[in-house]
Amino acid sequence: MTLSAVMVRSSAPLARRNPVAKLVAATVFAVGVLATLDPLTPALAIAAELVLLPLFGVRYGTVLRRGWPVLLSVFGVVLTTILFGANRDGSSVFALGPLDVTTGVLTVALGLALRLVALALPGIMVFSTTDPTDLADALVQNAKAPARFAIGTLAAFRLVPLLGQEWQALRMARRARGVDSGGNPVAAARLFASTVFALLVGAIRRGTRLATAMDARGFDSGTPRTHAREQHFTRADWLFLLGAALLTAAILTVSIATGTFRPVLG
Repeated sequence: MTLSAVMVRSSAPLARRNPVAKLVAATVFAVGVLATLDPLTPALAIAAELVLLPLFGVRYGTVLRRGWPVLLSVFGVVLTTILFGANRDGSSVFALGPLDVTTGVLTVALGLALRLVALALPGIMVFSTTDPTDLADALVQNAKAPARFAIGTLAAFRLVPLLGQEWQALRMARRARGVDSGGNPVAAARLFASTVFALLVGAIRRGTRLATAMDARGFDSGTPRTHAREQHFTRADWLFLLGAALLTAAILTVSIATGTFRPVLG
């Protein structure tokens, strides 16, 4: 799988926006979601994000395929909060062994789960529709980020799909040598840990070689660099940022008006 296969090629109106504008808009939205602990704010944010998905040219099936780790994390967060949450206020809903599951702990679990989804969706929308090279160019040209940082980020981003290929290669190589867990869960966990360690070692070696190659080509020379593709921050990008700020403010206003707003600080 190459990175070009990861990116969704789309001519949708929001997909064409400047990469820096999309990053800033996602950050503004995330700050609004993180400002409160209530479940209504992230629920409204998720609803708005799902409505905006077609404007990014991202299909709902694509979000499910790429966001399944988030769904697993949501299940883990809900279960952990129910088992170990300290807030046992409210009326009792049901008993889970010695634990009394109350409306208070369920509200906290629901709020955390919705907040996790609300924070993950903008990332999927932005990075699914942003070419990594355009992102690096925009960070240098529009956000005035150091070229070394931006190009290093681009290189790391392009190496991410290789981890999946290397994981499959490690599994196939060990299977060819007859290394198998044999259905033993302890052996399976040990095999998984050793494979992860081998993947980590390979990633560190590849990163070291890449850093050496970049320095050999003068990426740390400090000489002003030219850009093959100019990235322009247009009026439409400013309107996009204004729309993100207004949408965030509207969601927080509804939360405050309904009396569910629970600020993180305060």
